[in-house]
Amino acid sequence: MLNQQEITQLFKETRTDSELICSFLKTEDYVVQPVEYVSPPKWHLGHTTWFFEEFILKKYAEDHQLFDEHTAYVFNSYYESVGEKVIRTDRGNLSRPSVEWIYDFRRYVTDKILELLETQELSAEALGVMEIGCHHEKQHQELLYYDIKYILGNNPLFPKYNDQFRENPIEDFPKKWIEIPEDVYEIGHKTNDFSYDNELGVHKVYLQDYKISNKLVTNAEFLEFIEDGGYEKVLLWHAEGWDWVNQNNIRSPLYWHKIGQSWHQYTLNGLVPLIGEAPVTHISYYEAFAFAQWKGMRLPTEQEWEIAQKYFEWGSRWEWTESAYSPYPNYQKADGALGEYNGKFMVNQKVLRGASVATSRDHQRYTYRNFFHAPLRWHFNGLRLAQ
Repeated sequence: MLNQQEITQLFKETRTDSELICSFLKTEDYVVQPVEYVSPPKWHLGHTTWFFEEFILKKYAEDHQLFDEHTAYVFNSYYESVGEKVIRTDRGNLSRPSVEWIYDFRRYVTDKILELLETQELSAEALGVMEIGCHHEKQHQELLYYDIKYILGNNPLFPKYNDQFRENPIEDFPKKWIEIPEDVYEIGHKTNDFSYDNELGVHKVYLQDYKISNKLVTNAEFLEFIEDGGYEKVLLWHAEGWDWVNQNNIRSPLYWHKIGQSWHQYTLNGLVPLIGEAPVTHISYYEAFAFAQWKGMRLPTEQEWEIAQKYFEWGSRWEWTESAYSPYPNYQKADGALGEYNGKFMVNQKVLRGASVATSRDHQRYTYRNFFHAPLRWHFNGLRLAQ
């Protein structure tokens, strides 16, 4: 665990990073919510601030005065045990509180947290919650990138976020298959560095021998799947995935646009010609599975991914796996509201491993278990083949 001085520095950096991400937005961009699973940027800024007030200041700062009595109702997300909240679908309907108010709220709570850290020696429990709060905000920094891209990418003018975000790094090395022998292996988070509770519980797994690609599937490879009629071949798809494709008229990854005879991709740098060598992204689990079937291969399990990860470069795309999101052996969730953080989502979701171009600094580790529902694809995801 980090000491109090290290927590203070982490907190300062984290709060600054969130506001830097939003510094490229116009005021109108902060309020938009195109679909249920996308939250307005101002809500992220408010929610991550509410977290520190709710779980740190209210508990550990003597005589703390709330910035506003309605913050919990507006900015609580899924913590049912904390109290009532605005339902997720209505976040974009709130023109008030204003963006200016949100930044005032952030400054108030940031100053109060720093005052607490500078004047009191906090307990190990409090420092632990502070560390969770910082990593919680780092998760929302990544979500900010997802949501900003969705907001701007669904604008018919395809506005540019900025010129700095590097979205499509190319894996410029030869492709090869990594062979992993049959054996009993050990997985799970093993160090004293920060991790979430869903990574804990080092345990053994038996794996049959397998091969896994050292490279992610590229746009060019996925384009071959499209041109071969992959979206029209029912036998490649799960039944649920086939229904999803046809009900939503899905014929390409999210943000792909065919202009004349050429494919383009909306990126945070604007609409650009599709880069064939870049790893494909913004595909659902359904699409990843169908592509693997089309290649006569499969997706790796999360256990296979973790054992093989030291042999390939990862970090530009969250990688769909074939594993359902479920607890490790002897999983124990935290007491109280923080126990709602991971455990209650362990149903009907798929695990993704690695990290992405949007993952915040100091937030990447090979034991990280990300999870999403199968049809979602607004996050920076991709796939790696196994056989």
